[in-house]
Amino acid sequence: MSVSIKNPQTAAAWLKKISPLRPKLAVILGSGFHHVLAELHIARKISYAQIPGFLKPTVRGHAGELYFGHLGKTPVLVLSGRAHFYEGHEMERVTFATRTLAAFGITDLLLTNAAGGLNPKFRAGDFMALTDHINFMGANPLRGPQYKNLPRFVDLTDTYDGRLRELLFQAGKTSKLKLQRGVYLAVSGPSYETPAEIRAFAKLGADAVGMSTVPEAIVARQHGMRVAAVSCITNLAAGISKEKLSHAEVLETAERVKKSGAALIKNFAELYGKNF
Repeated sequence: MSVSIKNPQTAAAWLKKISPLRPKLAVILGSGFHHVLAELHIARKISYAQIPGFLKPTVRGHAGELYFGHLGKTPVLVLSGRAHFYEGHEMERVTFATRTLAAFGITDLLLTNAAGGLNPKFRAGDFMALTDHINFMGANPLRGPQYKNLPRFVDLTDTYDGRLRELLFQAGKTSKLKLQRGVYLAVSGPSYETPAEIRAFAKLGADAVGMSTVPEAIVARQHGMRVAAVSCITNLAAGISKEKLSHAEVLETAERVKKSGAALIKNFAELYGKNF
């Protein structure tokens, strides 16, 4: 089935025919977070390739599957994997899934990612709740024709919702996990940053750096969704770490802390179900 990439309503209508579940919370799983699926009571699993307008990720660790299910007793939509700007897609395609979630009726979105740590207090394997972001991707997902009935100029003062972030910290305590907090800086990738860039980013106030999340957060806020985000600090950034940077290291660290990450997301969803 073909569909205009500008019509997420079509994709949302298609999804509504797949399952009677109508969650208000969605979770997008980035690199290293797919272990959350072991905690998910799955009602229905769909490949992105089947969903009108969705892109199939090409990056290892991004399955490209959408799940209807429950984390604890909380109904959720879980997207395992995402399309990235560095794969060569336009921002409109990168954020199509987020617009589909909004059209479906999702009101709250939890974004996850793997990131490099800049903060000297961070260690590989830590988790960080995002308090804010810096967009260094060189593009904005709201650029271009204006979407009908949506604001063009979106206030990003409180991009990451304070109440949802507090639930993340409560979930961290329940999981016996120390959760860091900080500012995420997004670059386009796919090359890793130079040591000089990392020094500059640290002076700008960044605590972690990655290649995703920000486009989805901006579009979600345009739609009025509340957003929370958490990074797994899978490596220390260039010039901080003595090791050569690689995607294999990212996945190895994520594998080491997979149970902690899965528990954090599950406990967050359960707390969400009790508080929202």
